[in-house]
Amino acid sequence: MFSLLISFIVMLNPIALFLYLQPIMLELDHKAFRKVLLKASITSFLIYLIFFIFGDIIFTQVLHINFESFRIFGGIVLFSFAYFYIVKGQKAMLKMKENLDDLANEIALPFMVGAGTISLAILMKEQLNYTWGIITLVLSMIICFIVVMALKFIRDKLKKEKFRIAFDKNMEIAVRLNGFFVGAIGINMMNTGIQNMYF
Repeated sequence: MFSLLISFIVMLNPIALFLYLQPIMLELDHKAFRKVLLKASITSFLIYLIFFIFGDIIFTQVLHINFESFRIFGGIVLFSFAYFYIVKGQKAMLKMKENLDDLANEIALPFMVGAGTISLAILMKEQLNYTWGIITLVLSMIICFIVVMALKFIRDKLKKEKFRIAFDKNMEIAVRLNGFFVGAIGINMMNTGIQNMYF
């Protein structure tokens, strides 16, 4: 469970999410931002829960796709994300919305829910029962929420602009380093899928 929890948090990448959300942090007060992020986290959890419970059924019984094929494809997706993290880093992509519910949904998809994390949610069912799987998902979302809010709190406490710029630069470096872990997870998924399919 612990290794899956770490993998899921690495894929959620709360540091990158923090950088994504900076434009709306400047527009919203602390309470409103916390509310939006909480709604986005709940929405993301529900999506992950659906794929955790029904994902393998959809792929193997409805679509008749070999599950190892999905594992290999998920690994390729993670590897491509890792390449993006390492080479390009992350840039702010969100714009302020009048409706905070719309903003929460935009944060959830695609910034918190992506092909990589959905792949992990589906594959999680192979190693965990329903109880531990749900606990892992809940803990992942809680930790991601806490990390983003903690980073926001630290940044808000920095009075001088040059310190904030330095803080953001360090966060971008952390995002690039995270790419190496994401890439390793992706390669491991591809390797496992190929071994299970052909050997």
